[in-house]
Amino acid sequence: MEKIDWSKRVMDFFLEICRIPRPSGREEKMGEYLMAFAAARGLAAKKDEVGNVLISQPATAGFEGRQTVILQAHQDMVCEKDATLDHDFMTQPIETYVEDGWLKARGTTLGADDGMGIAMALAILDSSEIEHGPVECLFTVSEETGLTGAENLKPGMMNGKLLINLDSEDEGEIFIGCAGGINTSVEFDFKPEAVPAGYFFLRVGVDKFHGGHSGDDINKGFANANKILARFLNTALEKYDLRLISLSGGNLHNAIPRDAVAVIAVPYADREKIRVDFNVFASEVQDEYHVTETEAKFFMESTDAVANCIETSVARNIIRSVFAVFNGVYAMSMDVPGLVETSSNLARIRTEEGKVTMLASQRSSVESGKYAVQETLAACFRLAGAKVSRNDGYPGWAPNPKSELLDISVRTYKELFGKDPKVKAIHAGLECGLFLTSYPDLDMISIGPTLRGVHSPSERLELATVPMVFDHLLAILREIR
Repeated sequence: MEKIDWSKRVMDFFLEICRIPRPSGREEKMGEYLMAFAAARGLAAKKDEVGNVLISQPATAGFEGRQTVILQAHQDMVCEKDATLDHDFMTQPIETYVEDGWLKARGTTLGADDGMGIAMALAILDSSEIEHGPVECLFTVSEETGLTGAENLKPGMMNGKLLINLDSEDEGEIFIGCAGGINTSVEFDFKPEAVPAGYFFLRVGVDKFHGGHSGDDINKGFANANKILARFLNTALEKYDLRLISLSGGNLHNAIPRDAVAVIAVPYADREKIRVDFNVFASEVQDEYHVTETEAKFFMESTDAVANCIETSVARNIIRSVFAVFNGVYAMSMDVPGLVETSSNLARIRTEEGKVTMLASQRSSVESGKYAVQETLAACFRLAGAKVSRNDGYPGWAPNPKSELLDISVRTYKELFGKDPKVKAIHAGLECGLFLTSYPDLDMISIGPTLRGVHSPSERLELATVPMVFDHLLAILREIR
């Protein structure tokens, strides 16, 4: 019998998924696709009130009586695009291409996080030849914007006690723990103030920074666009009678900001001086980040005059607090060498009518550390006069060194590839910690193919790692008793 190319089947499903709109909170089409997929194959499927889908497949012949395994991936994707690209994620497919062994998208996120997890699960559900015991495939919603699906997963939705999360990003690494997280919201209220006569208006900003995942990439030296722009504005405050009209940057809580822009006004006589200062500043920053921010763009251009600005005292507090507030790695783990323990990401700034709002995300594998860094941010912004609040957050996933599933995964990997996998915890948030709330007896691991640049338009998938991860997954399923 001809050998089946399972990795091609996986990629075929992924490319099909790339045509389905699935921004976080807008996964309706993805849910419909999954339910139709199950119906077409006569598989039992159910959807809960938040949109989580569970598809069940019986054991193949000879594997009856074995433990049920849950394969889990999330339906949604981070929808980021180049600022100059006109792309509607709800109506236009992800356009992919291959370059030097990597699958990429043209100007947008690829959605391999976690479309590849979905594709692997579907390839198994689609097959009658793959050997395994009973399988339940859980597809959760809104993982990227608050773990909504996992948080609302009710007891009784699934029956298995072994769960393989398919949302990791490094082939050859098996994850057995993750960080918990929390979000901090900030609001500065202001009264409009008239811009004095004789002022010159400028639009100033940064663009095309690397960005990336605010968990996985927080320790890689990528610049935060919000912080970089605030750094220039803070310096300019000391030299010029600067007026701030608006400030915005970043987008999603779990993405390092790639761009930021401000509209400012300075006395007409200072218009050329501040341009010179900005050019010097841009050169200095490009030199500082010459390794990690090779595509960074800096711009300052004249713009239309407006009547009002943010009241001066509040504007100064906004600029100075954004510049001063902590961002990046707060602490490294003392237990796991090389693991970021605690971090913060100043993710988004927006100017709205009468207020400037901000969102920052904090992560930690130590619960008290998560709150410590959050309170650090809160203290800074409160000193500047802002209103600060936080959400409930989500728990971390503590490693289980006695895991039966881990033992099987390590052994099968070594048998397949002749080397030991790396067993690690991850600084990013996975849904596994929340699953334990309703299913405290779960034994879990997380695996996945190699991805880079996730949560940014530079997201890419190393194609050679897809068959490796899928072969490993099949080997694990065969060995579970």
